[in-house]
Amino acid sequence: MPQQVQGVIAPGRNEPVRVETIVIPDPGPGEAVVKIQACGVCHTDLHYKQGGINDDFPFLLGHEAAGVVESVGDGVTDVAPGDFVILNWRAVCGQCRACRRGRPWYCFATHNASQRMTLTDGTELSPALGIGAFAEKTLVHAGQCTKVDPAVAPEIAGLLGCGVMAGIGAAINTGNVGRGDTVAVIGCGGVGDAAVVGSRLAGAARIIAVDIDDRKLAKAREMGATHTVNSRSTDPVEAVRELTGGFGADVVIEAVGRPETYEQAFYARDLAGTVVLVGVPTPEMRLELPLLDVFGRGGALKSSWYGDCLPSRDFPMLIDLHQQGRIDLGAFVTETIGLGDVEKAFARMHEGDVLRSVVVF
Repeated sequence: MPQQVQGVIAPGRNEPVRVETIVIPDPGPGEAVVKIQACGVCHTDLHYKQGGINDDFPFLLGHEAAGVVESVGDGVTDVAPGDFVILNWRAVCGQCRACRRGRPWYCFATHNASQRMTLTDGTELSPALGIGAFAEKTLVHAGQCTKVDPAVAPEIAGLLGCGVMAGIGAAINTGNVGRGDTVAVIGCGGVGDAAVVGSRLAGAARIIAVDIDDRKLAKAREMGATHTVNSRSTDPVEAVRELTGGFGADVVIEAVGRPETYEQAFYARDLAGTVVLVGVPTPEMRLELPLLDVFGRGGALKSSWYGDCLPSRDFPMLIDLHQQGRIDLGAFVTETIGLGDVEKAFARMHEGDVLRSVVVF
């Protein structure tokens, strides 16, 4: 029987979010209903609210979540009721050309639930990233549920569902940061700080954090940055070069998603170095670079989708590293809030006061 729960929707472009009653259908074939325990407030949710993703309003926001499987539909064998899971938005199909080539982290046909969650009047909701976890329960494809050790706190585990995984993966998966490398990270919010953590985990010798906010730079140092640059007062390209013997960094991770900062990343890397774009741009943004410079500087210009992660491989690994004390995922949680505080959390995000606000149920 369908259930009614409370959830946070974005009714229209730039309108304040509000808590509404959401109808959750029983899971169909391949689907699961998950009782949400915690969900981080991610910048991607703000993009949805602002209409920066698409115009399929109303959105059921929230996607960076952990919880317990309540029920599953026919044909589901990988998870069962009672399993503690992190939700992911790249449930690989196993059949597309990327999966057949052994690159499932590039899956071109990821799974979402077939049924739609609705408001009580029947209005269909568009779940953020196919998840919609600012709700007491949500309906997802069972492949979006990744089992992890239930001993970890849900407000910590859920952050791997998006931002923290995106940043760590940008360093270790997309950027292939190696032992002794120099790394610059431009933009030190949650994703950028996760890239700092990932670079440190990979053995980078020098990690240069770049931001316009000294508070964020101080936090980046706590996360493992060896040097910081305030790009409001200092040319970041020249600063990175000065800190790398005049050459530039081996890997530059752009975690802002703006043309200006991408250009800084492009010129702050060493010859044959790598630029990783993990910040999410908006549709109207355009980038202009001299094609001769693209050719002449060599190396690689990469985009990082979800940190090029494979949830079944990477989520349990990172939870294990956290439990061993080798990374501190709890350091990303600035505050825990209630379901009705999401709009305030967006404001705090805009002001740069938090790494992550996390809704707990």
